[in-house]
Amino acid sequence: MRKLMLGNEAVARGAYEAGVTVATAYPGTPSTEITENIAKYDEIYSEWSPNEKVALEVAIGAAISGARAICSMKHVGLNVAADPLFTVSYTGVNGGLVIAVADDPGMHSSQNEQDSRFYALSSKVPMLEPSDSQECLDFVKRAFEISEKFDTPVILRLTTRIAHSQSVVELGEKIEYKLKDYKKDAGKYVMMPAMARMRHVEVEKRMAALRSYSDITNLNVIEWGRKDIGIITSGISYQYAKEAFGEASFLKLGMVYPLPDNLITRFCEQVENVYVIEELEPFIENHVKKLGIKVTGKDKLPVLGELSANLIREKLLGTKAPEGYSIDVQVPGRPPVLCPGCPHRGVFYVLNKLKLTVSGDIGCYTLGALPPNEAIDTCVCMGASVGIVHGMEKARGKELNKKTVAVIGDSTFIHSGITGLIDIVYNKGNSTVLILDNSITGMTGHQHNPATGFTIKGEPTKQVDLVKLCNAIGVERVRVVDPFDLHETEKAIKEEIKSDEASVIIFQRPCALLKHVKYGKPLRINTEKCKKCRACMRIGCPAIVEKGSYLEVNQALCVGCELCTKVCKFHSFEKAGDICE
Repeated sequence: MRKLMLGNEAVARGAYEAGVTVATAYPGTPSTEITENIAKYDEIYSEWSPNEKVALEVAIGAAISGARAICSMKHVGLNVAADPLFTVSYTGVNGGLVIAVADDPGMHSSQNEQDSRFYALSSKVPMLEPSDSQECLDFVKRAFEISEKFDTPVILRLTTRIAHSQSVVELGEKIEYKLKDYKKDAGKYVMMPAMARMRHVEVEKRMAALRSYSDITNLNVIEWGRKDIGIITSGISYQYAKEAFGEASFLKLGMVYPLPDNLITRFCEQVENVYVIEELEPFIENHVKKLGIKVTGKDKLPVLGELSANLIREKLLGTKAPEGYSIDVQVPGRPPVLCPGCPHRGVFYVLNKLKLTVSGDIGCYTLGALPPNEAIDTCVCMGASVGIVHGMEKARGKELNKKTVAVIGDSTFIHSGITGLIDIVYNKGNSTVLILDNSITGMTGHQHNPATGFTIKGEPTKQVDLVKLCNAIGVERVRVVDPFDLHETEKAIKEEIKSDEASVIIFQRPCALLKHVKYGKPLRINTEKCKKCRACMRIGCPAIVEKGSYLEVNQALCVGCELCTKVCKFHSFEKAGDICE
């Protein structure tokens, strides 16, 4: 059967057809849909793990026990999982282990543009890179075969355009994978120095075998065309290059680490000019140059952002892209903002009012850095807000501490914020941490986490009690506040930053987009009461619209949360239906 599928959806199908038993992940765009789709296959145990490190460790355990396992994450998640990655490369596997990693060239939803291919090189783990949805499915199955043949984890690298693009996929049958026997083998699975030194020898033998395999596998293919131009490429860049160059010859790499030296050399010997076309860093290009082959690549193409067929034509062929269609219409700008009814809005309104220094974190609430609140001073990576606020205190003293807070979401706090809070307590810090608990992992599309009380399949489970958790690690000043109670929000923050011990304020209100959240009728502005002071504009609600001489509520956007009524001294906001009742 043929079916139109997203790349991520096809990866999930590939895992199903490969007979995977265990699938783990921490949600992160552009990889989230892999495990969301795997969760639809009841034959596979799937879970959202607290973070990527735990997710990979669970998958490693499943593989060592004899099952096939897949672990999925976005590129920055691989940083979190790097510790087990580098060592499982030494231990090897039993059942197959595939790590699906989605890079984000162009940073559509990421804080950096790192290139995961260098993780394959550094950890000595083979990497495959599909160029469409069919290959997403096929390469997952091939990755499991390689994993078990060479006793190694295998990384499957996606990029945003592959993960989120659709193409036709031929579906296959699920294999009945029989669990392999588990045998105790400390020399293989216990990485003490003496064992690790011996295992490193095995890793180098494996890499030599994989280099030979890369030269002969049909994952790497030559498509002969004109011999005046030869293009070496992989992944989505292959699609762009085919569109731009048409009849040229191509060496399409499906296995991007280790690279096929002999195949590359043979290809380059038969073409006049060699181009290497790849997004981000010159990973393939540098390798080809080490073989003594002259190529054109990053001297013409950018290392920033995504490529496109038009960009390749312009940079390598010197031809302008054909003009597209345009329409003579003024399109309003739509910068990212917190959603109407967002529970975080009240906190950022108060933080801006108090002019505090705010150490921020990764999540919807990072938008608190943007106008009109502009409340966030720093944002580095998952969980970093807590350690950063502690570092600020230790560098500049307790007085700064009385003007500084950390802001972190509930899922991010579970992911890696908790360890920073333990550090504050253990090292006698006085920082105040604000946990914005919206009862879901919001930014990636409403995935559950250990603080929500539900599993990936929506089944009830044990729920982490954030108050008890903070108490248990030694934080005695923990309070829970409704962020839409602006008076209590301001009072709580003022009191806690003055205290001479670590403190936590948990701002609890569910995400406005959750199905069970119902605020009621939208509001309108009574123009007779409105004094046009524009105080309501400072909360940054996109439903309140500037109309020049007056303000109005866009009732298509307003969810009726009534936060605006808390900042209007003239009681100008009223329920839209009231005037007709």
